[in-house]
Amino acid sequence: MGWDWFWAPEYGPARFVVRRLLALCYAMGFLCVINQFPALLGSRGLTPTPRFLRHVGFRRAPSLFHLHYSDRFVLCCGWFGLSLSVAAFCGLADPLPLWGSMAVWFVLWALYLSIVNIGRIWYAFGWESLLLETGFLAVFLGPPHTEPPVLVIWLLCWLLFRVEFGAGLIKMRGDPAWRDLSALHHHHETQPMPGPLSRVFHQLPGGLHKVEVLANHFTQLVVPFGLLLPQPVATIAALIMIVTQGWLMLSGNFAWLNLITITLAFAAMDTTLLGWIPVDALTPGSALGTAGPMWYRATVLALTVLVAVLSYWPIRNMIGRGQVMNRSFNKLHLANTYGAFGSVTRARFEVVLEGRGEDDEWREYGFRGKPGDVTKRSPQVAPYHLRLDWLMWFVAISPSYGRGWLERLLVAMLRDERRILSLLRHNPFRETAPRYVRARLFRYRFSTAAEKRESGVWWVRTPVSELIPAVSLDDVSPND
Repeated sequence: MGWDWFWAPEYGPARFVVRRLLALCYAMGFLCVINQFPALLGSRGLTPTPRFLRHVGFRRAPSLFHLHYSDRFVLCCGWFGLSLSVAAFCGLADPLPLWGSMAVWFVLWALYLSIVNIGRIWYAFGWESLLLETGFLAVFLGPPHTEPPVLVIWLLCWLLFRVEFGAGLIKMRGDPAWRDLSALHHHHETQPMPGPLSRVFHQLPGGLHKVEVLANHFTQLVVPFGLLLPQPVATIAALIMIVTQGWLMLSGNFAWLNLITITLAFAAMDTTLLGWIPVDALTPGSALGTAGPMWYRATVLALTVLVAVLSYWPIRNMIGRGQVMNRSFNKLHLANTYGAFGSVTRARFEVVLEGRGEDDEWREYGFRGKPGDVTKRSPQVAPYHLRLDWLMWFVAISPSYGRGWLERLLVAMLRDERRILSLLRHNPFRETAPRYVRARLFRYRFSTAAEKRESGVWWVRTPVSELIPAVSLDDVSPND
């Protein structure tokens, strides 16, 4: 018998799909670095990284940028990570020897870890840790010319179990709306980043909203246990999760959270469903079925023991009364706890930024994804992630989320700092900077069918308060 138990050749197609989808998630992450990091975290960004690195050491935030930092170096790392992700997606790393393939996936993980650990509030989302934890496990999956180790498949399924079951528990514990089945009467309208179809979902009959909630509870609280059962039960459980995640992708924008959850679900599928994928034919020069060397087996065993030990903390969190969402218990983002929407907001509030020029007319700045102009339908953004737009949703709930950067954003508007303003979709002051800027709070709701027919608006909004009164450069310190 020997090491026969160690290998799971029937999961070769699953490994193929998991790595392709994971490479796509990495590509989205590095694309965000290229497009947004300089404005958010660059030397002259909203929350400059050099200042952070001077006060936080490597042990608190492991990152290669402790060795050297410059905005250009971060962009180079972003482009390198994107190129490596595309290469992995295209299968260019598959023909490499075992150690070479592992090195490619380790570099992707280490690069993204380095960025997340200096990203602070802009990278404090659950899908960042989920990408890192999935990416670390994928290092040990091996290329197509080696058989997949069954222990890594189990670890990926265990990660998916924690993602789904943790999310189900936090909903049942966190908000009575999930228990009385009324959560989706509000959620489609008040979620952070609505999508093009969110208004359609919101206007579904109340009975269907209750069915949605029941289906969610079933998928997150019952179905995950199917992952731990023999085939074909595990595959059926994974399929249910994929359908649910597809529904979520249609109803809103959640960056790559849904895509990476679908990625993990494929890890639970054997050749019963994925046998049609000709893995060996898609990887020239591969010889599927070769067992890995002893050092590889020892490494996988060590990984399994490590994850088993680290799993103590997420298990304690899940079974404890004080369960928290999206928490990393170590700086390497391994064996994290997950969960989303433990509470559902009942009303939608939005921060609207405005500027006033010489004509004394207040003009509105437009964001790329979040609701603003009531005549514009919310765009499809996911699996891309608009970090500023997401944080603005939190600011509307509590202004404390904007501490340290919202005022800096207003200053950038007054100074017409194009790098930072590139985060916005529309700048109404293209020739000269505004004399005054302000931030106002509005309440938003989806328009009814009659309102949409009459005026063509997707949203109806009413002013609530002035979040930041009008300020000019005369009110700003030169050091801001």
